[in-house]
Amino acid sequence: MTGPSALVYPLAGLLGEPPGERRVFPVHGAVIPLPDGLRLAEPLEGRVTIARTNRGVLVEARLDTALDGSCARCLRDIEVPIEVQLEEEALPSVELTTGVPIDTAAEPDVTRLDDHHQLDVGALIGEAISLAEPIAPLCEPDCPGLCPVCGERLGPGHQAHPDDEVDPRLEALRAFRVDGQDETG
Repeated sequence: MTGPSALVYPLAGLLGEPPGERRVFPVHGAVIPLPDGLRLAEPLEGRVTIARTNRGVLVEARLDTALDGSCARCLRDIEVPIEVQLEEEALPSVELTTGVPIDTAAEPDVTRLDDHHQLDVGALIGEAISLAEPIAPLCEPDCPGLCPVCGERLGPGHQAHPDDEVDPRLEALRAFRVDGQDETG
């Protein structure tokens, strides 16, 4: 496995070429730090394509990975597969030929190349993974969840719990019927 530096690409040569030129970088076994306490379960696999534009470069990434997580219903540890698709414009921070800093005040939120015309896509990919993380991942689509009485995982082999004694003040509710049907049966 490689570290975060595997996702830093030198682009000075590409910036010297006409718009439309592109470079394709395969990504195999890359590991990056993630925001929000997320952890990679599998390294990144896929490709990053960087194309020259009239202003800078366009970064397109298609990557697969998995996150360490837990099922939202039964709390089992699971791996959550993630497919990342990224499309982002990055602009230079210094002039290619002179090295003079470019005024970035007009576009402060744009991704920038560093002073050596390198682009670190690790942070961009980390944000894309964070956005792609499912809100409530499940171990299986029809996960039954946990028993509200004992906390064990529901499913085959789970024992039903006998009804506890009912508070004598609520005993009259056992005879309650809806639409003429017995609710205790």
